[in-house]
Amino acid sequence: MTKSHFNLKSLTFYGVAISSVLLLFKVVSVYGENKLKAPPTINSNYHLILSEKLPVCEKLNVIFLKIQQSGIYLNGFLVPANSTTNSTLSSEKYALTGKLENQQLSLSGKVPRYILCNTPNSQTQANIIPVKIQLQLAQQEDLVGNINVSHTSKAIGLTAKPQKKNEQSQESSSH
Repeated sequence: MTKSHFNLKSLTFYGVAISSVLLLFKVVSVYGENKLKAPPTINSNYHLILSEKLPVCEKLNVIFLKIQQSGIYLNGFLVPANSTTNSTLSSEKYALTGKLENQQLSLSGKVPRYILCNTPNSQTQANIIPVKIQLQLAQQEDLVGNINVSHTSKAIGLTAKPQKKNEQSQESSSH
């Protein structure tokens, strides 16, 4: 007489185990689809418009904010409009870092004065300025918020207007 491998105890055990795994998979999938959402993607290039002059500048540069996004983590670079690709690459060591949380974008870091102000390029330590930018994501494309420089208590209003693809190519071809 041969012994059967299909006894009721084994079949019941494997049936319950497989059903439990399938049920757990279904519960986790439904939770992930309903509760876990990827953060919104943001445009990579913005033209910054300040509501008033920065306290550290006599004359303000036209400034662009370039953002790189990886999920909720952000890297940003402030770039003057008259920059060339070489100065843009050298400004990468002055990256702003931050996060995107609850539709609020926050970036902070240190930036050379010549990027913010219309002054000659000077790499001295005294010309490095701490910067903090907070922007709110809205329904329209513009981001609205404020910028704080040199640890001043006064935050200056800021609007970030996205650059369209054709504007970016025109800007780079005009250099």
